[in-house]
Amino acid sequence: MRDVMNSPVRVTKTRLHAGVWEGILDLEGGATPPPIEVVHLETPLEGVSLAADPALPGRFTLSVPIPSVLLSDGVQTFLIRDVERDETLGSFAILTGVPLEEDIRAEVDLLRAELDMLKKAFRRHCLEMTQS
Repeated sequence: MRDVMNSPVRVTKTRLHAGVWEGILDLEGGATPPPIEVVHLETPLEGVSLAADPALPGRFTLSVPIPSVLLSDGVQTFLIRDVERDETLGSFAILTGVPLEEDIRAEVDLLRAELDMLKKAFRRHCLEMTQS
């Protein structure tokens, strides 16, 4: 499996509404879209669809229904894949649950403490350099 940074296909999220993740698939030169799959924990999701934008050649609306059984506390990551080329075109994550909120707050508190420690050490270093 390869990850593609310079792919001729660009995926942009537009919204998550009523359990359906939606995005835009832009193809350079108005090409035909590759076969797309969206996977969660290496399992393809069902019901993924692409609809052409008649006003803009090479632009497609990607719709991904998210099964409720996949949603639980924590982070759920979904990969948007080009099946033919075995490439990851993009990804999105859904974060849920109170425990995650607490984890993020604890991590931010830890980062703040480390930043304060670095600021003090940097100021002490600057003071020592000016005194010598």
